[in-house]
Amino acid sequence: MSVLGERLAAGLEFPTGFVWGASTAAYQIEGATTVDGRTECIWDAFCRRPGAVADGDTGEPAADHYHRYADDVALMRDMGLGTYRFSIAWSRVRPDGGPVERRGLDFYDRLVDELLANGIRPWATLYHWDLPQALEEKGGWANRDTAFRFAGYAEAVAERLGDRVPLWSTLNEPWCSAFLGYGSGVHAPGRQDPEAAAAAAHHLLLAHGLGMAELRRYAPAAESGITLNLYPVRGEDAEAVRKIDGLMNRLFMDPVLLGRYPEDLLTDLARFGFGELVREGDLELISAPIDMLGVNYYRGYEVTREPVPGSEPAGPEWIGAEEVRFIPDPTVPLTASGWQVEPDRLTETLVNVHRDYPHIPLYVTENGAAYPDVVGSDGQIVDTDRIGFLEAHLRAAHAALTQGVDLRGYFYWSLLDNFEWAEGYSKRFGLVHVDYETQRRTLKHSAHYYSVVATTNTLPTTG
Repeated sequence: MSVLGERLAAGLEFPTGFVWGASTAAYQIEGATTVDGRTECIWDAFCRRPGAVADGDTGEPAADHYHRYADDVALMRDMGLGTYRFSIAWSRVRPDGGPVERRGLDFYDRLVDELLANGIRPWATLYHWDLPQALEEKGGWANRDTAFRFAGYAEAVAERLGDRVPLWSTLNEPWCSAFLGYGSGVHAPGRQDPEAAAAAAHHLLLAHGLGMAELRRYAPAAESGITLNLYPVRGEDAEAVRKIDGLMNRLFMDPVLLGRYPEDLLTDLARFGFGELVREGDLELISAPIDMLGVNYYRGYEVTREPVPGSEPAGPEWIGAEEVRFIPDPTVPLTASGWQVEPDRLTETLVNVHRDYPHIPLYVTENGAAYPDVVGSDGQIVDTDRIGFLEAHLRAAHAALTQGVDLRGYFYWSLLDNFEWAEGYSKRFGLVHVDYETQRRTLKHSAHYYSVVATTNTLPTTG
């Protein structure tokens, strides 16, 4: 253990300058879906499909952040958060993928200025799953041209905000965009087409490379990179582990950080035409240097190809791995989303990246849990489960630091209760409770706990 590791382990202090923040996404909180020139995105269209989203919910009004952003920034300030990670809605900035809409950019101008005025650093994500519907009707991410449309959108945003935003992500979780959107169809745009999913994966990465070029041009002093959802994969069946780790992690990490696609994945995906998608110069664009990597972590996977009791077959999002099964651990607690709570595997994820790839500063850009929050008669939300989740995962992040991982910050998902994609408003992840009838905000007990962490840079004990 390093000297730094010994010091950290002694007091559970985090390094000086460690970044504490919270994350959100435009479609999940903004509302105002027809305001100031905004046009439809794929989630607006998806929400109209019968049965696609729980309870028929939509992104309107969500948490009405478009109109209440100043109040939300004040909440962050009062909680002592140093950085706010948000996404920008493509359909506000370049409606239908076309000309720039000044009023959409004006909103993000106001948000950035409000954050800076309150001592909070903005972290902007250019794409968090909300492709303009007009571009989907031209093929969406299965169409190579969409990557170049993204570059134009990135240019418009970076030119306006690049002088004030110090942290940028090009994409959030391209695995979800490609495989849940075009493979299983459980996310927008709701397609079930393995060839389209394979094409989307490559074109999203190409968009990342093109977007990075625009960020370097207009925000050269900023830290810029990509945010990936990375999950450790375990199992006694080495072939099952290889396939799922390949699709989940290496398909995105290797081209970005090593400049190549894994040979085994090229073989697995050959029947979907994946190799034919990669043109000369693509990998050079995709692997252009990044300043940091955002890691979104929620759980790990145990896999096999044997139909063991309780196991579930891989869904259509796992193209090329149809024979793999996922094994639940009945001894592990679950969140309200049914996700296993496995904080030690956050440590494993971060250590794996540190060990297997060239050095890159890391941020945990999403980590959080939904629980059945109850508003007490006194108006308090005593979310003890979420506090326990937070403490355990912060200890896991701290453990990665003691093992030499260059971890620079942690962002809880999410700042606010919000529209949780296909789950609608049925799942609450927020540190801040949102009453969707009145839009009243209430800090949960987890928000007060996290505020102590953020303002002291130290992990307190809960018992």
